Amino acid sequence: MGNFIELIKVFVIGIVEGITEWLPISSTGHMLLFDEFLKINIGPNPDIFSRLFIDVIQLGAILAVVFIFWHKMWPFGLDTNKKPVIKKDIFSMWFKVVVACIPGAIATILCKDQIDKYLNTPFVIAAALIVYGIAFIIIEDRNNKKIPSVKILPEITYKHALLIGLFQVLSIIPGTSRSGSTIIGALLIGVSRKAAAEFTFFLAVPVMFGLSAIELLDYILDFGITVTELFMLGFGMLVAFAVSLIVIKFLMNYIRKHDFKVFGWYRIILGIIVIIYFSIFAK
Repeated sequence: MGNFIELIKVFVIGIVEGITEWLPISSTGHMLLFDEFLKINIGPNPDIFSRLFIDVIQLGAILAVVFIFWHKMWPFGLDTNKKPVIKKDIFSMWFKVVVACIPGAIATILCKDQIDKYLNTPFVIAAALIVYGIAFIIIEDRNNKKIPSVKILPEITYKHALLIGLFQVLSIIPGTSRSGSTIIGALLIGVSRKAAAEFTFFLAVPVMFGLSAIELLDYILDFGITVTELFMLGFGMLVAFAVSLIVIKFLMNYIRKHDFKVFGWYRIILGIIVIIYFSIFAK
């Protein structure tokens, strides 16, 4: 019975991860609230495993991106004569992704421990939700009548990539949202919503895969891992993968006709809920 309840928790959290990882609404803010009510109690180190679980099921979300955008991400193929070819434009895009990853990697190495120690609190997360929610609304109002200078993904230059990577640094502050910070940065420098979202997907692959893999390896080296823990991780990833497939397609269809303001308002409301809950109800 106990494992069945934990399985239900894993299923729900996998759904939340699959939704919030790709929409610019902060998976951290949602996980903070859900952890209050659906705290995972699995294995000999439940508190540590719970944090690991939230990080590692991101791999399921990443696999969904790879699955959907495989034709845009895989740089090898065949020409009309069935001869191997290298797609230089895709290789170029991956080099731009590497450039965009550099600022975030440096910031994570230098600051992550201190940020986790001092800023990983409900009120910092709530503040980030609200501030960046307001930012989405202001930026979209500003861009309302502007024509983007970068309309499609291949038009993103190395300069654009570096600037977007600098904005991604903001995502190390809990509650900011990795996709939210990169999309805001892209919109500010004149990238279209569609190109901004697609570049965010590209950028997430090495970042999230690397962080998740490191967290899992550290856990295994420190504590080992049980069959139950492995099963729950796999199940959570599968759920996150399935939900991400739906959410990514929804997002790409949604932004063809709409802007990101609705996500800004959602972030503001969620931030207020976090503040109220942790001010009044949480111990």
